[in-house]
Amino acid sequence: MPVANAFLSALLGVVSEILTLYVWVLIVGAVISWLVAFGVINPYSRIVQTLGDFITRITEPALRPIRRIVPVVGGLDLSPLVLIFIIYFLQLFIANLRLHYG
Repeated sequence: MPVANAFLSALLGVVSEILTLYVWVLIVGAVISWLVAFGVINPYSRIVQTLGDFITRITEPALRPIRRIVPVVGGLDLSPLVLIFIIYFLQLFIANLRLHYG
């Protein structure tokens, strides 16, 4: 395997893992928002505020354009789900590229 192909395959693998971590951040953000909305956790807790702010700063740039297109359905924001599907599509694309170059 040429070095360039090995490098590209490794790079695509790292990008795929970063996307997986991002999906988990989206899921944790959704769960935290539900727990706050249902009064399970205290939104004024310093830990909850810090974690919520961190997740918002990381996810909002990707979610904002989706929110402009996807309407809120019955008070439910579907933009994280749409973004997870987009990430899943990208991961499948990356997996096929890795098969081709790996």
